[in-house]
Amino acid sequence: MAEVRENRDENRFEIWVDGELAGFAEHRGPGPVVSYVHTEIGEKFGGQGLATQLIRATLDTERERGSKILPVCPFVKAFVEKHRDYLDLVPANRRAAFGLPES
Repeated sequence: MAEVRENRDENRFEIWVDGELAGFAEHRGPGPVVSYVHTEIGEKFGGQGLATQLIRATLDTERERGSKILPVCPFVKAFVEKHRDYLDLVPANRRAAFGLPES
């Protein structure tokens, strides 16, 4: 069972599997605009879809807070490209810088 937790001391969201840290999404912030700069999943946990779970939960939390995000991390950018329902989290005037559509 995977669980996503925010670790404010480390400026990141973490995904834990059976009590073991499996990965994290590091950010610079806090809001109103938060830059996601790096996502990492441990080798042992690769190929299980954990990065997708982590980013989805992370972006859902940012949406609940009313924050916007900058997808500096290539994985976060790819996630937003694939899941267009998260495009609104990237400020429209910053999307072109990440190769994202303005609308």
